[in-house]
Amino acid sequence: MRSLIPEFEALRARFPAGFASSLVLPCLRRIQEERGYVADEDVEELAAFLGVPAIQIEEVLTFYTQFRRRPVGRWHLQLCRNVSCSMRGGERLIEHLERRLGVRPGETTADGRFTLSTVECLGSCGTAPAMMVNERYVESLSAEAVDALLEELR
Repeated sequence: MRSLIPEFEALRARFPAGFASSLVLPCLRRIQEERGYVADEDVEELAAFLGVPAIQIEEVLTFYTQFRRRPVGRWHLQLCRNVSCSMRGGERLIEHLERRLGVRPGETTADGRFTLSTVECLGSCGTAPAMMVNERYVESLSAEAVDALLEELR
């Protein structure tokens, strides 16, 4: 996080005094972009830098699902399991990915290439089932499309 301090200082200069808590989200986003996840030491350092309680940062980290507290694989596969995606085969795709990758949701393959996760909703109900691969949406999925995607990512 230390390498990001100049960037955080510039961000802080854009806010009026007393609004340090407004910086929690953008700072966490940059930390995760830089490291790939938000480590415990990042929480402590950010709390000290902003002058806010560490629990406030922990609350943000546990509320917003896009933040990760541990490393993920090179390819983070986040499959939606909400109603629309489930009704259009999302649950079967989760099972298909478990078999293909040899991991369950929340786990990373032994080679570190893939982390499989499920998310509550990706907001792509009209193109269900949907998945995010890192920051990219992949929609209207089938088992064949997932297999082709996995080959492309290997």
